[in-house]
Amino acid sequence: MPDARAAGPFSRWERSVARRYLFAKRKNGGVALISVISFSAVMLAVFALITVMSVMNGFRAELLGRILGFNGHLYAQSPLINGPDRDTIIRRIKAAPGVIQAAPMVEAQAMVIGPTQVTGAIVRGVTTSDLRHMSLISGNIKNGSMEGFGQGEYGGDIVLIGERMAQTLGVQPGDPITIISPSGPATAFGSSTREKNYIVGGVFSVGMSQFDEAFIYMPLEQAQLFFGRDTTVDYVEIKVEDPDKAKELKQAVEIASGPGALVNDWMDKNHSYFTALQVERKVMRLILFCIVAIATLNIISSLVMLVKNKGKDIAILRTMGASQGAVLRIFLMAGASIGVAGTLCGLALGVLFCAYITPIQNFVEWATGTSVFNADVYMLSHIPAKIDWREVGGIVLASAAMSILATLPPALRASRLDPVEALRYE
Repeated sequence: MPDARAAGPFSRWERSVARRYLFAKRKNGGVALISVISFSAVMLAVFALITVMSVMNGFRAELLGRILGFNGHLYAQSPLINGPDRDTIIRRIKAAPGVIQAAPMVEAQAMVIGPTQVTGAIVRGVTTSDLRHMSLISGNIKNGSMEGFGQGEYGGDIVLIGERMAQTLGVQPGDPITIISPSGPATAFGSSTREKNYIVGGVFSVGMSQFDEAFIYMPLEQAQLFFGRDTTVDYVEIKVEDPDKAKELKQAVEIASGPGALVNDWMDKNHSYFTALQVERKVMRLILFCIVAIATLNIISSLVMLVKNKGKDIAILRTMGASQGAVLRIFLMAGASIGVAGTLCGLALGVLFCAYITPIQNFVEWATGTSVFNADVYMLSHIPAKIDWREVGGIVLASAAMSILATLPPALRASRLDPVEALRYE
């Protein structure tokens, strides 16, 4: 055997001994089995952590993208917006730094009657030009078109409805629907309802059931007439280049909106929703990291058994001149290699699973004949996954570090083994 005293740390002979101990069979078959179990546990734990966190990242990105694409980033209300200088105010808002769109809007609740069903709806009144700039709506018309929208007296009678609402009502483009507004003209017995027939011009699908089943888009002038707004609007919906900087742009929009303006951002409007999503993400990450830690602890049991079975070999190495540090490094490499190999295999499995998650979902649904991702429950039509490479790197480093730390106690025990005691009964 080469002179252990002359060899440096993690030298070739240390690596060869560690490899021989790690793949020991026959007599030490039990140790090999526990090593395989430890490897599998770490691999599956890392795979689960990467997959779950990527899916949660995908959910957040998809929901955030669709919510911010469907709704505004800032909402401005001001006395001047409903005054004679509305167009001037809107031009000033559009000229504010970072603003890309400012659309005056009427929004009200209503009842909708179709041939087969009655449902509630949120009606938004917008101009034709503003609706064309809302790419999530105008670019996702699955049936029909925007032709005729906003044309005719008071904007005409053509409306756009969501795909799931069309399915609920049993209507197609060209079919009539009846919209009932609770804010009708006043009578001696209180306010009455107002109803009118409209024609479905197009059916849009933005991929979120809560939007596709609840919203109707109506020409702005028609919405003002139908809901009794006269010439006023409820707010100006503003979109900016970077939604994450919406709070920073609030002051500039307030100044552009004139005295008495009230400006809210999307974070204020959806604060509880995104706070709950963030808390859930942090708790899930903590739970899964605990699972990874438990998986790495399995390495201790396999290494303890290996040290026990190799007591005679350790004593011989020590009598031949191997230092305590050399023995420590041998068992450290043997145990850490299990965790590192499991981490790398879990990384590969997690990345591949996330990359092909949609084909996997389609195959499972085809094989089982059932929907594993119901849009009514999850609001999206497919399982999203977005890999955050910085987060994945943190997972890999943390798992590898925990694997190395788990090997230290049994490796230290092996290095401190007394050769005389180990050989006494041999």
